[in-house]
Amino acid sequence: MSEPLTRLAHHLVRPALGARGRAVDATAGNGHDTAFLAERLGAAGTVLAIDVQQAALARTRQRLREAGLEARVALAQADHRQLGRLTTPAWRGSVDAVMLNLGYLPGSDRSVTTTPEQTRAALDAAGELLRPGGVLSVLAYRGHTGGTEEARAVAAWMARTAQGGAEWRERAAASERGPVLHVLRHPAGPRTAAAKADREEEVPWPS
Repeated sequence: MSEPLTRLAHHLVRPALGARGRAVDATAGNGHDTAFLAERLGAAGTVLAIDVQQAALARTRQRLREAGLEARVALAQADHRQLGRLTTPAWRGSVDAVMLNLGYLPGSDRSVTTTPEQTRAALDAAGELLRPGGVLSVLAYRGHTGGTEEARAVAAWMARTAQGGAEWRERAAASERGPVLHVLRHPAGPRTAAAKADREEEVPWPS
C-alpha cells in the first residue's frame, strides 16, 4: 500500500465534503474521522457522530473540544444500525459523506464489536442519506472474531450497490487478517455552480 488505509479513506472522502455540508461518522470510536469531517465541512457544516459506547463518545468529545470543533458535531449514543432513525427526513439524499470504521474500540473491551447484521442495516441507511456524488467509506478490520465475516458482508453489499450505478473501489491490507477499505461513490447527478465551487477537483481512485 502506498499509504495507510485510514489516511487513504480521508483522501478519497475529502473531495465530497463542501462548506455548509452534512456528514456522518457512524462509528465514532476515538473521534479521528469525526474531527476530520468537522474540520473539512467548516463552521457552517454539520456532523452526526454515533457510537454505542459511552467511552467512545467521551473520547470523541474530548478530541473535538481540544480542536475547537465541538459545536459542529452532534453526538448520539446508539448502535450504528439505528442511523436511519437518528436522522430527519431533511437529511435523506443530502449527505456528503458517511464513514464507518468497523470492529472494536481500540483500548477498550474487544468483545464489544460491530456485526454483519448491524452493519448491513447501517449501510442501507447510509445509501439513503447520500446525495448524488456523495461518498461512503467503510474500513473493515478482520483481525477479531467475526471480522472476516463482516468484511465479506460489506463487500457483498458494495457489489450489489455498484450494480445500480454506484462507483465502488476496494483496497485490502497485505495480511489476510488486516483491514479492508471500501469506498463507494453515489452516482453523480446535476450540481449547481455553488455546489461545484464548494468542492475540490476529484482525486484519482485506487486501482
